[in-house]
Amino acid sequence: MNDTITVCGIVATEPRHLVTETGIAITSMRLASPSRRWDRQNSTWTNGPTNWFTVTAFRSLAANVHKSVKKGDRILVTGRVRIRTWERDGRNGTSVEIDAEALGQDLAWGISNWIKVPRHASEATAVPGPGPSVDPETGEVDDDDHDDTADDSSGDDVVDGGTGPTPDDLPEPSAAARATEELHRGAA
Repeated sequence: MNDTITVCGIVATEPRHLVTETGIAITSMRLASPSRRWDRQNSTWTNGPTNWFTVTAFRSLAANVHKSVKKGDRILVTGRVRIRTWERDGRNGTSVEIDAEALGQDLAWGISNWIKVPRHASEATAVPGPGPSVDPETGEVDDDDHDDTADDSSGDDVVDGGTGPTPDDLPEPSAAARATEELHRGAA
């Protein structure tokens, strides 16, 4: 099945990250997508059923998800959906899985401090590639080392060389949020 689906939901489990023997990064998690509706009769919100999905990300998306998403986050995910039936210990059921093509924070529920991490030329590489340096304390990007002669008009995120941050060099989300907040206060 090659159907594409977009789902808003809450990350219900800590994302599980691994790198295969061949170097492909994989991150997976369970996603709960609750439904709510306004009950006009009672003038209150009513909870409906919750849909459950297993979301799996691969390669550079997996590495970025591993550094950016945690249990309890509200996210949006778009990807290929697969519906599978299963049977175990005399019980059976249906699982709905999403192979993520894009995933991000749901900004209806909070703010984000996004940092572009260029990818390696080879998609088989599990970790995002080189790029501008990032101050781990503030999350500020120092683009001084960027090669201005490169054609940046293509919109591609492919970088062939240079040195830059690895996922471990990126600031923790709380530190980046504090730095962003300080920048906004200074601009006011």
